[in-house]
Amino acid sequence: MSSIVLRTAVEADAPLILQFIRDLAEYEHLSAEVVATEATLREALFGTHPGAEVVIAERIADSNADRIAEPLGFALFFHNFSTFLSRRGLYLEDLFVLPSARGLGVGKALLQHLARLAVERGCGRFEWSVLDWNESAIRFYRSLGANAVEGWHLYRLTGEALEKLAGPAR
Repeated sequence: MSSIVLRTAVEADAPLILQFIRDLAEYEHLSAEVVATEATLREALFGTHPGAEVVIAERIADSNADRIAEPLGFALFFHNFSTFLSRRGLYLEDLFVLPSARGLGVGKALLQHLARLAVERGCGRFEWSVLDWNESAIRFYRSLGANAVEGWHLYRLTGEALEKLAGPAR
């Protein structure tokens, strides 16, 4: 007998989280952009000032008195803030389910868990981004009642452009 369970990630999960990030990047054709390491994840997620939280989805199988946990996916999220609502929100940075586990309800379970957290924490919004070519994800999100935010474009500064705008250290 097996069941899907969700649990909060712990520091020992850093290698698993990094593998999920690499798997997601490969799926999104962005593998070359992954510079995260187990050490940077440990600091960013479990250090003095954690910047995000992670939920791990696992299939738990009981076999001859052994309990085996098979990782199926993860969600990495953090809080943002809406000045218009004067409330924080929950932002889903990454959601990934192994291809072999898709269709089992893992993605929906992770999103339901995060929606519940957002409500419990008094968040006014639960948001995320999706690549415009990822039609299966877009259909899935729409089936849950999510809507694209029309009229907004995501902007990003990185690398040299970020350094240039920041200017010299004071």
